[in-house]
Parts: sequence; structure tokens; C-alpha cells
Amino acid sequence: MIVHDTTTMLIELGAVVLGLGLVGRLAGRLGLSPIPLYLLAGLAFGHGGFLPLSTTEGFIEIGAEIGVILLLLMLGLEYTATELVDSLRTQYPSGVVDLLLNATPGALAALLLGWGPVGALALAGVTYISSSGVIAKVLTELNRLGNRETPVILGILVIEDLTMAVYLPILSTVLAGVGLASGSVTLGIALGTAGIALFLALRHGRVISKAVSSDNPEMLLLVVLGLTLLVAGVAQRLQVSAAVGAFLVGIALSGEVAHNTRRLFTPLRDLFAAVFFVFFGLSTDPTDIPPVLVPALLLAVVTAATKIATGWYAARRAGIGPRGRFRAGGALVARGEFSIVIAGLASATEPRIAPVATAYVLILVILGPFATRWTEPAVRQLRERRKARNAAASDVVAEIRPAESGA
Repeated sequence: MIVHDTTTMLIELGAVVLGLGLVGRLAGRLGLSPIPLYLLAGLAFGHGGFLPLSTTEGFIEIGAEIGVILLLLMLGLEYTATELVDSLRTQYPSGVVDLLLNATPGALAALLLGWGPVGALALAGVTYISSSGVIAKVLTELNRLGNRETPVILGILVIEDLTMAVYLPILSTVLAGVGLASGSVTLGIALGTAGIALFLALRHGRVISKAVSSDNPEMLLLVVLGLTLLVAGVAQRLQVSAAVGAFLVGIALSGEVAHNTRRLFTPLRDLFAAVFFVFFGLSTDPTDIPPVLVPALLLAVVTAATKIATGWYAARRAGIGPRGRFRAGGALVARGEFSIVIAGLASATEPRIAPVATAYVLILVILGPFATRWTEPAVRQLRERRKARNAAASDVVAEIRPAESGA
């Protein structure tokens, strides 16, 4: 019996990983992010799908947890603690505008759908946070990393990531359903732990980097992975999200250690991140999506527009011209990994959020690369057509006035 279960698990797991590789290659050829295809694969093989998996769901769930942790570790490695502080100092007004414009539609939509305050808090996070992974990939493919507006885009993403370090502990506390007194204590512990970790990263990041540094890639991989999982587990025990703990570990590592860690962990992150998106799809019944497709589409349209407005405002503050402002706005449209992480946390308490979040992310993770590429050219063409129409109207008026004078 055990041998049979193991054999079935290996066959299912092999089929899942092979399938992920094939859909990832397909996405690359189409010039799209693989995230929507991973979600669709999960929907196809989950409860209510075409061919539900029977023995590997538990294994995939653990892999999904590791995927979230590695996503946040790699995200933290992209920034130093000093860069985070500098971004807060220079771009916090843009961060406030970003929060107000993009969290508010999600909160209002949840209240209109009758989900209550907890659902509003969760859906606000889903609509607020842009996908750093998708945005970075698209900017690289379009050769825009050297553009003037790119530091503005990255600054917004940094502020969003820092906001998540505060938001996720708050969301976890609210989802736990504890009372006001105990909830305040839990939240205080969570935020205090995150603050201490950030302080250690700022003041002693070099010491931490030196302690884990190794010229042996195998030793570096084991030490960083072990440290990340340990800190993530302790953070979870202290009511801080495991993902935030991993993010803070990434911030603490800098210099050559961070560079080598990124190189070693990138394939591992991609594998487990794919497993995470598949697991989220597995846990969502595809029959729940059609009834919420219209609300998800409306929410996607509204929040795509608010992200474009956010980028326009932030780039304007940085003294960038109109074309760069719209390029910055279009680049911020994509939602992805963080939105799914939030929905995954909230789905146990508010199961109705999973299908809405899945449809919402599917729409915007596909729309995002197109918005990055075409927002500025589309706006430019509209302005040129408007100028042409105004010029034509002026010519007509100019021709009419002499005729009227002669009459």
C-alpha cells in the first residue's frame, strides 16, 4: 500500500513538474508571464477540475509554503536596508497616494460584495500590491532599466514591499479572530519583531553577511536556506508572517553574499514559486470563478487606471516628462505573487476571496505587460488625434468666418 502510494505520488509529482516546465516554455514563446498558466494548471488539476490530484496535494502544499518564503527572500536580496530607508525618505508621498488609490477600490468592492471588514482588509491588499517579479521581467525585456522613470518605479515597489512588512502581521492578527486586548498584544509583538529585525539589518547587516558567507556554493546554499526557514518559522511563531521573516533575512544580506545567493537560489525560487501558484489554483474550485468574473474584471479595469495614475504622479514628482510618466504608470499595472499570497492567507477565513483574487490576478498579470508596452504610445496617439481634430476644427472655423464677413 505504501509502495503504491509512493509510486502514484512520484508519477503525479513528475507530471506536475514536467507540465510546469512545458507551460513555462509556452509562456516564454508568447512573451507572457507564466503565472496565469500556472494558475490555470492548478485549476485544471484541483478540486472540481478535469483531473484532480489524489496523493501529492500535501506535498505540493509544503512546497507552496517554501515557494512563498523563497519569493520574499529573493525580493529582500534586491535591496539593502539603506536603500529601503532612502526610498521611504524621498518617495513616501507617492507611497501614500499609491496606497489610497489602489487599496481603496479593493476595500470598497469587498464591502459591496458583503464580505465585511476582514474581507475588505484582505481584498485591499490584493488590489494594492503590484507584482515586482512580473514588472522587473518586463522592464528587462523592454530594455528600460536605464530609463529615467525606472528608479521611480522601483521606489514605489520598495515602499509597497515595506508596507507588506507591516500589513501582513496586521492581516494575520485580524484573520486569527482574537479579541481586542489579545489582538493588540499580538500585533505589538509582530510589529516589534519586524522592527527589531529591520534594525539589525540596518546596523549589523555586514556582520550577518560575513557570518553566512562561504566560498563553497553548497555551504552557502545550505546556510542561507536553513537560516531563512528558521527565521521564517520563528517569525510565524511570534505572529509575524513567515514571508516577512524571509524578506528581512534577504535585506540583512548584502554585497557579494547577496549576489551569490541570488545566483544560487534563482532556479530554486522559480521551481517552488511555480508550485505555489499551482497550489493556489488547486485550492480554488474553477466553478466558483465564472460568477465572480464580472466583478473581478471591473475591479481590474479600475485598479489598472489607478496604478497608471500612481505612476504618473510619482514620475511627475521626480521631474520626469509626460511620456515617462505614462511609462511609469503602465509598468505598475501587473499584479501577481503578493496578491496571491494575501488571498491564500485570507481564503481560510473568507473562502469567497480565492476565486475573485484568481480571476483578478489572471486578468492583470496578462494585461500588465501590454500596459507596460502600450500605455505611453496609446496616450501619445490619442493626443495626436485630438490635436489633429482641433486643428481641423480651427481650419473650418477660419474658413467660415471670412465667408460670413463677406456675406
